[in-house]
Amino acid sequence: MASQEQGNQTSVTEFILLGFGDLPGLQVPLFLLFLVIYLVTMAGNSLIVLLFVADRHLHTPMYFFLGNLSCLEICYSCTLLPRLLAGLLAGDRTISFTGCLTQYYFFSALVATECLLLSVMSYDRYLAICNPLHYAAQMSGRSCLQMAGGSCIGGFLACCISIVSISQLTFCGPNGIDHFFCDFIPLAKLSCNHPLLMDMLTFTACLIFALVPFLLTLASYVCIISTILRINSTTGRQKAFSTCSSHLIVVSIFYGALMIAYMFPTTDRLSHFKKVLSVSYTVLTPLVNPLIYALRNREVQEALCKTCRELRFPRL
Repeated sequence: MASQEQGNQTSVTEFILLGFGDLPGLQVPLFLLFLVIYLVTMAGNSLIVLLFVADRHLHTPMYFFLGNLSCLEICYSCTLLPRLLAGLLAGDRTISFTGCLTQYYFFSALVATECLLLSVMSYDRYLAICNPLHYAAQMSGRSCLQMAGGSCIGGFLACCISIVSISQLTFCGPNGIDHFFCDFIPLAKLSCNHPLLMDMLTFTACLIFALVPFLLTLASYVCIISTILRINSTTGRQKAFSTCSSHLIVVSIFYGALMIAYMFPTTDRLSHFKKVLSVSYTVLTPLVNPLIYALRNREVQEALCKTCRELRFPRL
């Protein structure tokens, strides 16, 4: 038991990620499932990054942001899935106190960055479709770097507040985290001095980094869709509407899952549902983003075919 003189000291040196341990008969199938998802996610996002770097025709603001998103998804998956796979395969779910805080910091910073980047990407599409005459001036190379860099810096700096808050808590009781990764709410629930301030911090952070970007993204797509509906060409209208609607569905699931997980109170009934729901924004989103945003794009498909031809028939 930690004494008051210890302040922010803790007697807990490691945590146990309970994860899916309550499903002993599904450990091997879950391992295979998450392994396939991890490999496909890494391959798909790495392919997108390589294509954007190699093909000069893809050196445009839209593909610049898509390349940044793919890099983000690679880091995102590497932060969570290897530890989950190790726990499912070897059964060792222990993680050190420092390792847990490190995993949480990078996970939360990458999530916050992705929330901001998705809103930037929707703004890029809004300018391209609704205000094309000013697109080149407002989405210059410098502006793109500033927006992408600002999203990353904002996400990582903001999460310093939550990591400092967790480090001030005292952990002196059970060390079993009811999740498959180190997250803020399960960690705070294990502390001996779980204050109301922690709940307020979680709600405020989700409000700033999930709800506000989602509303901005939604507003951008409403303007985009209204512009699309005025297109005379039926084929062009259907194609553009199909692309925008798929983007909107993906971001709605991502933002919606985040808001349910962090803005709604965690009860015994909701705890298991939130654990399953978290799979959508931690595992499935990095998997489907390359397909939804890039691989369905005609220019990306052409760049991929061109690269495959050059690899098959290299120039002498």
